[in-house]
Amino acid sequence: MKIGNQIRRLRLQRGLTQEELADRCELSKSFISLLERDLTSPSLDTLSDLLETLGCDLPTFFRSNDAEKLVFGGEDIFVKEYPEGYKGMIRWLIPSAQKNRMEPILLELGPGGETDEDDPHEGEEFGYVLQGAVKVVLGDHAEKARKDESFYFRPDAPHKLVNAGKGACKVLWISSPPSF
Repeated sequence: MKIGNQIRRLRLQRGLTQEELADRCELSKSFISLLERDLTSPSLDTLSDLLETLGCDLPTFFRSNDAEKLVFGGEDIFVKEYPEGYKGMIRWLIPSAQKNRMEPILLELGPGGETDEDDPHEGEEFGYVLQGAVKVVLGDHAEKARKDESFYFRPDAPHKLVNAGKGACKVLWISSPPSF
């Protein structure tokens, strides 16, 4: 596992030289240099000491490795097909998005398809219609959104989407906080 760039980045964020970090951790400057170039690996105790000096801990340090991924593809997408009566599927576009502040999904509904009604909750909902048309139902209010139109609402009432056309519809739907 390559950790050198992260150690270097943390050191520079704290305004420390390699020598200053080495002194604080009772290590040699050459060890820090080798570590930052991924030419050596620290023991778990040494890594823990280094991270403590840099104002970080092991769980946070290794969690940040996952956050560095910027682009997600087919292998990252989780697909759930609705039962036959719902005529559609949901694609979670970002792995573990439930841990994030927002959750983007790609929703596809066949003719007559609709999502389950979601209970009121805190947050915001945004959608962009990529194909077809959907009826956005929020409590007693409903409006149609067509291809290349978007919708936004605070989910303070029961809500759902219904395919409002004769063909399939596709919607990029983002919920904050995650609720799908």
